[in-house]
Amino acid sequence: MKPTLYHRMRGRLRAAVHGLRGQSASISDPIGSAAVFGVDLASGVSVNQRSMLQLSAAWACVRLISSTIATLPLSIYAKDGAGKRVAPEHGLHSILHDVPNPDATATMFWQAMVSAMLTQGCGRAERLMLGERLVGLEFLVPGRLTVGRKQGSIVLDWRYLDFNGKQRIIPASRVWTVPGFTLDGRNGVSVIEYGAKVFGQAQAADQAAGRAFRNGALQNLFYKVAKFLQPEQRAEFRKNVVGLIENGEAPLLEGGIEVEAINISPKDVQLLESRAWSVEEICRWFGVPPWMVGHASQGATKWGSGMEQELIGFLTFCLGPIIKSIEQAITKDLLTPGDRLRYYAKYAVEGLLRTDSAARAAFYGVMVDKGILTRDEVRELEDRPPMGGNAAVLTVQSAMTTLDSLGQLDNNQQARAALRSLLGFDTDEPQKG
Repeated sequence: MKPTLYHRMRGRLRAAVHGLRGQSASISDPIGSAAVFGVDLASGVSVNQRSMLQLSAAWACVRLISSTIATLPLSIYAKDGAGKRVAPEHGLHSILHDVPNPDATATMFWQAMVSAMLTQGCGRAERLMLGERLVGLEFLVPGRLTVGRKQGSIVLDWRYLDFNGKQRIIPASRVWTVPGFTLDGRNGVSVIEYGAKVFGQAQAADQAAGRAFRNGALQNLFYKVAKFLQPEQRAEFRKNVVGLIENGEAPLLEGGIEVEAINISPKDVQLLESRAWSVEEICRWFGVPPWMVGHASQGATKWGSGMEQELIGFLTFCLGPIIKSIEQAITKDLLTPGDRLRYYAKYAVEGLLRTDSAARAAFYGVMVDKGILTRDEVRELEDRPPMGGNAAVLTVQSAMTTLDSLGQLDNNQQARAALRSLLGFDTDEPQKG
């Protein structure tokens, strides 16, 4: 039925209200969905954060990225004459690294922030202030946060619905925003908005597959009877035979009744193939290799150097931009102009090696042998107490001598050189022994 003017206006009004509340319009309403998403979809399902995360591939991608970043050590570093060092004395360090607020750990907070960046386009948190000093950060749930007053394109304050059901006003100066992928250099774009077609089609495919299995569409049969049946005979036949099939029992056919298959196979209707395709499409939207969410795509290697290179690619091309955005947002918004001259925020991506003892040992061995880390620094990374003494001295793989001793003669060599000089031998002549 062609929509009337009333239905069109109702769809637009509902879409506008849902957009202000951070909700979605039904994709079965093309006008309402176009007002929210900017696209016209007809898969007949509703796409929002909740429904999108009910897709196993989307859930796995968001969980993988957010949990991985949330468990990486995030610290405030200080630059001084000796290089850089972790600065636990800075008040922001404990907020970012340990406890951002009394109700959440750092891992919980960053999981929520990164998840919002991935699905909504940006993560927002309220600055908890004590006078002029930042003492904490509290995550703001996107669906509970709406724009309050504006002056032109500038937001003056936000309205937030607390978990106790009360709404409060938060000044814009106290809302910290970490944008995700952006197209205009200011605002992050929502993957739900731009990927609505893919997520809607994936949900529709799941629902179609569920209906097919529930109704026995993959094993439907038809029956050939040698003579015409009366209406009551047809009803009794359907009741008895169909009931037995639905219960998994074999019906007994009499009187020349024949049975044949009518429905095509799942491969022919491509239900399963379309669902596999949806997994790859969803992974493409999030930049995650399909095998990392349990999907074995054809031609993808799962062993050896191939997997190692994919892991490096995942860190470089998927996690890297998000990590860099968070680091720069912290330095830009949470550090004062004076602090920026000395302090900066940085993730320790070496934390990804924590679960791989062999890779961790190889990494530490190279760093110590090349004179980049001391043994005490390695022990600190492993949460072990320092040994002191020579364990705090940089060494290289040259009989494990110290860096400042390279090119110098030891006591025996110095005595031998002095004796050769006294006897008139050429000191540049190579010494034996």
